[in-house]
Amino acid sequence: MATKKESKVHPDKLAVYEKIIASNPAVERKGDTIPYTALNGNMFSLLGKDGSLRFRLSREDRESFLKKYPSAILVQYGAVMKEYVKIPDALLTNTKELKKYFDLSYEYVKSLKPKSTTKTKTVKKKK
Repeated sequence: MATKKESKVHPDKLAVYEKIIASNPAVERKGDTIPYTALNGNMFSLLGKDGSLRFRLSREDRESFLKKYPSAILVQYGAVMKEYVKIPDALLTNTKELKKYFDLSYEYVKSLKPKSTTKTKTVKKKK
């Protein structure tokens, strides 16, 4: 029997993230070691190993967020994740404002085309 892996993320940040996720009953937390949320195969929030919270936002919401908060577009493993912003630690204490951006992220991902979450099997032809 496989054991569930423990997240190595800072417990206080994980608690805030889980509280924000719980504020929307339509959203389920996924990921054992790296917590994230996704809808229709599209990820829209993520709590990284370094404890940084990231949200996926529409262009308009992202531009507004970046003007209001000292943040940047997310770069992960050398790749620019242009739709994601890193949530400043100072915002983690303002759950009302944090929830606003979490909900904007959720609404944005609802507008995206669903992704296939499983690979299709190829059928072998009989000779």
